[in-house]
Amino acid sequence: MAGLIDKAKQFVSDAVASMEKPEATVKDVDLKSVCLSNVTYNAKVNVTNPYSVSIPICEIRYVLKSFGSVIATGTVPDPGSLKGDGDTLLDVEIKVPHSVLVSLVKDIARDWDIDYDLQVNLVVDLPLLGEFTIPVNNKGEVKLPSLSDYFTK
Repeated sequence: MAGLIDKAKQFVSDAVASMEKPEATVKDVDLKSVCLSNVTYNAKVNVTNPYSVSIPICEIRYVLKSFGSVIATGTVPDPGSLKGDGDTLLDVEIKVPHSVLVSLVKDIARDWDIDYDLQVNLVVDLPLLGEFTIPVNNKGEVKLPSLSDYFTK
């Protein structure tokens, strides 16, 4: 009897592992705004939902690194739902304090941008499976604001 239960568990485990799951990619990271205390960047994350029903997103967690150092972390609670059978474009705001940018002087002075590694975890609530985390990693460059950006916004 124990062997039958183990086979049933293995069957269910294999079935769940082979199910299609939502996938995500970072499309773009751009400057959103500049204020006296921080610079806000906006990451556009595209999520493809293979299911015909919408899926609630519990939260979005992010970590922004540059040269191995964490420059920003945060959570976006209850950002909405993923559309059924399609793509959903999510905006993730990332606030980077000016004091952190000062610690990246070598990289900034070279080309006036920040080389980054963005890690985004989308926590969704899948029917029958429960909470499921969709990890997304993206590396690239983000341009820093110039002095004129402070006066044009």
